[in-house]
Amino acid sequence: MSFKIIASVGLGIGFGYLFLSPDILQHTDIIIDIGLCILLFFVGIDMGRNKEAFSKIKKMGLKILLVPFMIGLGSIIGSVVGGFLLNLPVNESSAVGAGFGWYTLSSMMLMKYSSELSALAFISNVAREIIALISIPFIARYIGDLEAISPAGATAMDTSLPIISNATNSKTAIIAFITGVILSSSVPILVPILINL
Repeated sequence: MSFKIIASVGLGIGFGYLFLSPDILQHTDIIIDIGLCILLFFVGIDMGRNKEAFSKIKKMGLKILLVPFMIGLGSIIGSVVGGFLLNLPVNESSAVGAGFGWYTLSSMMLMKYSSELSALAFISNVAREIIALISIPFIARYIGDLEAISPAGATAMDTSLPIISNATNSKTAIIAFITGVILSSSVPILVPILINL
């Protein structure tokens, strides 16, 4: 799956560079939104077919919230450690990590604080998503299903969900969706709090 993703991105870059005119490129946002909605619709159908997954998740109860909590905590701690290596203050590095892979929102929120920090948030969160798309199948295969959710962060509810669903099972896909919703909801709360510490 990872190789298919890399090949698709490579083909898209080549196709866009060689064949698409600037007029068409103005509408790529709409095309991407439609494609993503169709993709998520089919992932939803696959999740809905497995009725056992919902009952297993009900049995887990509130323990399911540990997954997004630990992913969020690990992301922020990891970014603080990375910030020490880059000589960044703790508030800046933790705010970048609190983007959880949602590069558009976190970078725009940090633009008010600093354009350099905004660029760092954008690059690091884009890199997180790319690494997630490539690594999720390997993590699912060699480490575990729940662990495969962690690289995705906030994108576990949208762009990374089809990869997680394909690499794991319906139960994990539902947990990934819940995790993505919680982490995405946390970004607009945590980024301003952490940057103002």
